Amino acid sequence: MTSQHDANSKAPFEKFGRKMDEGISDAARKLEQESDRMIAYLNDEVVPAIRQGSTRALLTAAEQLSRLAEYMERNRRGK
Repeated sequence: MTSQHDANSKAPFEKFGRKMDEGISDAARKLEQESDRMIAYLNDEVVPAIRQGSTRALLTAAEQLSRLAEYMERNRRGK
């Protein structure tokens, strides 16, 4: 009778443990899915936008450097 009583007294803890394990497993699965979605969003949307912005910035900088070089060239000839 003692062993059955011990088994019955452990049952609520075992059920709780199983329930917690299921909950943690479900949360881990959802977290992994959301991580995959976030990585896909970064790769598909953010990275291209940054690259496009970087390209524009480089083109603008190149234009400004070209103007500066022309200015320096004109001033060097004038002296």
